[in-house]
Amino acid sequence: MGKFKSALMLLLMLLLLAACGNTSTESPATESEGEGEAGTAGEAGEGGTAKYAFVFKNTGNPYGEKMYEGFEKAINEAGGEVIYRSPDQPTAEGQIQIIEQLITQKVSAIAIAGNDNDALEPVLKKAMENGIKVLSVDSAVNSNSRMLHVNQANPERIGRVQIQALGEMINYEGQIAVLSATSQATNQNLWIEWMQEELKDPKYANMELVKVAYGDDLRDKSVSETEALLKSYPELKGIIAPTTVGIAAAGKVLTDKGLAGKIALTGLGLPSEMASYIENGVSPWMYLWNPIDVGYAAGYASVELVNGKTGALGETFEIGELGSFEVVEDGDGTQIMLGDPFKFDSSNINEWKDVY
Repeated sequence: MGKFKSALMLLLMLLLLAACGNTSTESPATESEGEGEAGTAGEAGEGGTAKYAFVFKNTGNPYGEKMYEGFEKAINEAGGEVIYRSPDQPTAEGQIQIIEQLITQKVSAIAIAGNDNDALEPVLKKAMENGIKVLSVDSAVNSNSRMLHVNQANPERIGRVQIQALGEMINYEGQIAVLSATSQATNQNLWIEWMQEELKDPKYANMELVKVAYGDDLRDKSVSETEALLKSYPELKGIIAPTTVGIAAAGKVLTDKGLAGKIALTGLGLPSEMASYIENGVSPWMYLWNPIDVGYAAGYASVELVNGKTGALGETFEIGELGSFEVVEDGDGTQIMLGDPFKFDSSNINEWKDVY
């Protein structure tokens, strides 16, 4: 009996050793850190897949969610893995924490809509030093902090066209105010600079910009700031809100107070959120581009950078179904620019309100 047990134990040990011998000792593929020659979108990252991160200004922002929809589509077409991260509040500090985490995750690329032009520079430079390709989209970071900026439209045209629109709405006379996002938002600030430049034209001599308010791209604060403008400036004739959150909040306040036709509203809004305010006359018309296309362009630009492009002046970036875009100058940096803002009014809003 003892001999039988010994033989049985020996047999079990041999079977176990055989099983261990058939176990693979190969390590999983490691993520590319972007050093040396860059591979294709399927050659970096765990399991051979590059990781592309999209970092927006804050969570719960419909515009950001639409941008991510386009970004995700582009990365899926390219065969990459997508990561979507945003802080709860639209602060640089929140984005810095996220970027530190993405560096640890060794993502291949980071596309960011910056909450501050300069504050993100140290952490984004750290990301690039670790081989991560960095670009900004929609709201730029400074040229030291990224390789390329993806611009939704010409900033001068965006700023000037909103003043031109409001001027027409109020017959070029009266007090006006701007309801912006955050005071550090680089895209908003640049557009406001061009608004102020447009106001220098003599035809606006009877229009006065009385206040630039900041709703921080938060619905409740934007509502409060709109109400404060109405209280502080009882003679106010028009509001420009170059932010999708702000214009929707202002539209609700003006509607609730029965001010359609008394205080004009324009700016940059999502058709799905602004349709009722265009239809009831609170906002005769407003502007935007397709945020899905902006995110889509950022996704393909990320892929191009991972695949070896540098964002240098004169390079051509292939942006999937949107076509080819040449890299052009952007101050001390470079950018690709999608086009002019699109006008939404009562004649076309029904065509677009179910799109985005």
